[in-house]
Amino acid sequence: MKKQQLRLTVLCLLLAVCSQFPAQAGVIIAINHTKWAINRFSVDDTPGIDIIGPYQGGGGGCCYSVPAKWKPGMTVRVDWETGEASMKGFPGYADYEKYLAWVKKMDAYTRQHSQVVPVPDYTGQRTCGITVHFLPCDQVKVTT
Repeated sequence: MKKQQLRLTVLCLLLAVCSQFPAQAGVIIAINHTKWAINRFSVDDTPGIDIIGPYQGGGGGCCYSVPAKWKPGMTVRVDWETGEASMKGFPGYADYEKYLAWVKKMDAYTRQHSQVVPVPDYTGQRTCGITVHFLPCDQVKVTT
């Protein structure tokens, strides 16, 4: 009898603990609506993996979960780096000095960004990860 009570207690504890975890884990997807490359990005320190070219999509970082229930005022922090997307003017590697000058020029276009953005209400919707939309003027928006 005591073993059955112990098993039942452990089962109840496991169910209680598991019910506190976020909804389904999914990937971090990104859509770049700008002329700049997104060299790297993360959502609440979870990396999105891919470099995303201008007007393209990507991402694939695993595993990001939003809480099971949406609450007013929910936000996420998006960190990202933008840079020049083209290889225009690439001199090759033969002339190392020209190559270094080109790298310096490309690095001058690189910018770091960070923004806290609201998470839209997803009550009654199936969620599986998060999508980050990189918008012009260094703005971001997220959807679930």
